[in-house]
Amino acid sequence: MLRTGLALFFLAFTGCLFAQQGSESNPYVLEPSPTTVAWGHYWSEYPPVLKIKSGDFVKVHTLITSNPERLEAAGVPAGQVEKQLRDVQSMKEKGPGGHVLTGPIYVEGADSGDILEVRLQSIELAIPYGYNAIGSAGFLSDEIFARNMRIVPLDTKKMIAHWADGIDIPLHPFFGSLGVAPPKEAGRWNSAPPWIHGGNLDNKELVAGTSVYYPVFVKGALFEIGDGHAAQGNGEVDITAIETSLIGKLQFIVHKGKSLRWPRAETATHIISMGCDRDLNAATHIAVREMINYLMEEKKMTKADAYMLCSVAADVDITELVDGNVGVHVMLPKNIFTKK
Repeated sequence: MLRTGLALFFLAFTGCLFAQQGSESNPYVLEPSPTTVAWGHYWSEYPPVLKIKSGDFVKVHTLITSNPERLEAAGVPAGQVEKQLRDVQSMKEKGPGGHVLTGPIYVEGADSGDILEVRLQSIELAIPYGYNAIGSAGFLSDEIFARNMRIVPLDTKKMIAHWADGIDIPLHPFFGSLGVAPPKEAGRWNSAPPWIHGGNLDNKELVAGTSVYYPVFVKGALFEIGDGHAAQGNGEVDITAIETSLIGKLQFIVHKGKSLRWPRAETATHIISMGCDRDLNAATHIAVREMINYLMEEKKMTKADAYMLCSVAADVDITELVDGNVGVHVMLPKNIFTKK
């Protein structure tokens, strides 16, 4: 009996060791380095750093949006600055934005007109701190000129941020920037403004367990991810959340024969439509129209009925007010649908 038990254990152990790369138990691992990140842009012409198949899993490490010198000046011990963050400072090809994005990931079979689903299976904190800083492009930058930067300790056991004496903030880690390459005619797209490709959405609802759906514009989709946040309020008014480094386990699925105009998401409890524009009113129009389109396509409702349902059951929220293109998202609870 003991020998049989050992044999079964050995088989299970070796099965894990030899599981196909890209599987859930043996995902691809993508670490940030000067050869595996895109600094400050989403671009249809940027060469992929990893090629995978639809259905594959990738464990990806993303870096805090800052630099070693600034973090150390704000009080982070030199030994707590990630080596990878130091390494990527040597990159020559940077901009026009400031985010260090891991990728791009090429998904075989994805092509223009398809949908790429990215399942955020897990999101973990990579470092025990984050920061918040008032930026020159903050929502009230014309009123508040201080350029303060605060280092925030993160308690990974209690999942709270110790902001100050008497103030603890619950942690809900999410990637602020995650998206595909924009259409080729958009050129090298600045990583700051979100758009139809997703990118710097800064949507705090996109936590572990969420699926994000993207329209695909170029062959392979060319997915990038970064701008880790430990916590954020809707609006992100001073232009930063609690910025940190994250490690996520993602699954990529290509959907053929379907299309989207804008990114969409599904959590355990809600369907989320999104809209971005330089004008808040225009962004709101997009997000509401996209929820109406969802109800017409997936629930077979008329446009008028979908509009009415949005008015009585959906919440229209400001996502962020600070990234050039502001963002709005609409939250529709799934539990209102009683028939499967």
